[in-house]
Amino acid sequence: MRGEFIDVGGARLYYFAGGSRGAGEPLLLVHGFPTSSFLWSRVVPLVPPGYRVVVPDLLGFGRSDPPQLGRGSATDLSVAGHARRLMRLLDVLGIERVTAAGHGIGARVVLDMCATDSHRIGRLALVNPTTDLSSRGVRSAVLRMTNPLLGAMPSRLLLATLRRRLARLYASAGAHGSALDHYLRPFRGPQGAATLLAHVRALTLTEQTRADAAKLSFDSAPRRPTAIVYGRSDPLVSPSADQQLRTQLPESSTFEVAGGHFSPEESPEQVAAALGALLTAP
Repeated sequence: MRGEFIDVGGARLYYFAGGSRGAGEPLLLVHGFPTSSFLWSRVVPLVPPGYRVVVPDLLGFGRSDPPQLGRGSATDLSVAGHARRLMRLLDVLGIERVTAAGHGIGARVVLDMCATDSHRIGRLALVNPTTDLSSRGVRSAVLRMTNPLLGAMPSRLLLATLRRRLARLYASAGAHGSALDHYLRPFRGPQGAATLLAHVRALTLTEQTRADAAKLSFDSAPRRPTAIVYGRSDPLVSPSADQQLRTQLPESSTFEVAGGHFSPEESPEQVAAALGALLTAP
């Protein structure tokens, strides 16, 4: 696997490539909050041969640039903003059509990509999707991890609090401390804490507008093969949300895998198998 930085709309995004590198059918793997491309690192080697795998860090996460707070598009941390930058990344890489997989809030990012340019996204995978597309609008799972008091906390205490809450989303929390170190590294110090809170504000406020909810609707999206992957012990996915996704995506296949919310880390073989089934389905 190799990684590089690409300028996208005035900000550098980091991504790493796997599989067949410059050839083969493209597969885009998108992480959610507050993780990074590291989430997929154990899945990529298990993707069936012949696929070009692209795994980016979204703006403000992992090795990608921090947002330039207060500077327009380089600050946009909304789902729509992330989706637009990924579309530009695909342009730079010369990728016209892609199978897209999104984890957690990353599932909303790939859904927004579908809504923006439905013909560019072929097959779709929603992995531990924290998306509620009911008529009441989109409610972020971030709300379950944070609260308004976090903004007044010292940065070190803020990270410690978030780390404890993220650990509860694993089926076996003690085994994943190194992953949390990777994810929280960009949010150290006062500037990092400001970036973290900017992410939270973007993901909990701007996405609940009528425009965002309409944009993420499945009703106008073309039917496409879709895999929905759930962790058996994921506390963020409710049975009602599961049923709703199945109803709104009649061409979907559902895969239950071991582990909690971070299935690509805890069950990489099973997640890769689900992706393989999607990629090779007729």
